[in-house]
Amino acid sequence: MALRWYTTVVQAHDVAVLGRWWAETLGWRIVYEAPDELVLVPGWVTEADVAATPWERVGPGLVFVPAGGDKPGPNRLHLDLAPHVSDDRDAEIERLVARGARRVDVGQPTDVSWTVLADPEGNEFCVLSSRES
Repeated sequence: MALRWYTTVVQAHDVAVLGRWWAETLGWRIVYEAPDELVLVPGWVTEADVAATPWERVGPGLVFVPAGGDKPGPNRLHLDLAPHVSDDRDAEIERLVARGARRVDVGQPTDVSWTVLADPEGNEFCVLSSRES
């Protein structure tokens, strides 16, 4: 038996706004939206792709649901994002900051190869060094 990583759930004060922010950030698309839930999947994945892929190999989506309150401290789980080597990593970070992300210090050393940011609601994520694959 194999379990499939189905989704990552993100609590949000404004489900629609934060879900759309992440959709634009990742180039993903909204496949379901209600006042209390918004679901994203990779923009390049079609229903035919999912049907042709073994169930346990279909990648996860992101689901945004209402937050029960303010977050008490740093995330215990975060997303790591990586630009391709053909992209300008610093420009991508500045694009995210211009769209509402902010740089944050979670105790990381100053000489690391990643940058810690927080989305508009304060959820931390990292932009790693550029990757080939």
